Amino acid sequence: MLFVEKTRRTGHLLTEKVNPRTINIDELSCSEIIDLISGEDLEAFNAVSREKDSISQAAEMVFCSLKRGGKIFLVGAGTSGRLGVMEAAECPPTFGTDPEMVQAVMAGGRDAVWESVEGAEDSTTASVEALRGKELSGDDVVLGIAASSGTPFVVSALEYARTVGCATVLICCSEPENASADLVIPLLVGPEVIVGSTRLKAATATKMVLNMITTTAMVLLGKTYGNLMVDLKPTSSKLVDRAGRIIMDICGVGEEEAALLFREAGGSLKVAVVMKLRGLSLEGSVSLLRENGESLKKALATISRETENP
Repeated sequence: MLFVEKTRRTGHLLTEKVNPRTINIDELSCSEIIDLISGEDLEAFNAVSREKDSISQAAEMVFCSLKRGGKIFLVGAGTSGRLGVMEAAECPPTFGTDPEMVQAVMAGGRDAVWESVEGAEDSTTASVEALRGKELSGDDVVLGIAASSGTPFVVSALEYARTVGCATVLICCSEPENASADLVIPLLVGPEVIVGSTRLKAATATKMVLNMITTTAMVLLGKTYGNLMVDLKPTSSKLVDRAGRIIMDICGVGEEEAALLFREAGGSLKVAVVMKLRGLSLEGSVSLLRENGESLKKALATISRETENP
């Protein structure tokens, strides 16, 4: 092998093993291949289920960090990095978060989201430089995503974060090679359908866990009312329509009144609901929500001090 001295050996990793159930995949029909992949994907669900306790711990860490005003950094390379980018990008429209609250650090930068940047994952300095630019604090959480568990870009980021005092989490799909994080979530999905192609089961399991962690933290932060996304940002006609329907459902009003409330509330769904159900002004509704940690459920259960004439 060329450049053996510079090559990171990965043949021992679970994600690099040959899957005996798929060795004849190139001899199967289209429907048979789909059946085979579908069956293998069940291993992703099983792997996630086995790690529910550690996933819960990670969600608690993220929640506590965000509650303190900290930030979450999702660090990864290749498919893992793109999953982090997707998660960070989806939080603002879904939960109304500031883009700074959940951020992605991708090996190779923005260009690598669309095209592979050769060698980016092997850098032990790029991620550290990127995190230094973020001015980390002890209130932050750095969550590394690395199917192999030992991606240099991710490992170096976690090691640096620990020196700053950040809480650290590693999501991987092989037995971890080192203890580079405070909490490790090993999603042992087994060998991939196509050997080493961790965009398959490994990525599916990882995406599930990222969904669980961020969604749980946001629910605990009061970003939902029941299972309704009451902090959504109406950045598209679909989301404006959804906001209107949520106001209609919670307040028991018609479409026109819901639209009027939404406009009067400055595009804030939660403020619109409080204005209607508590009979408060815009300012009074904003104040009541603030007093209750931005939780709509708590705000509606609180008797406001504001007195207004009908």
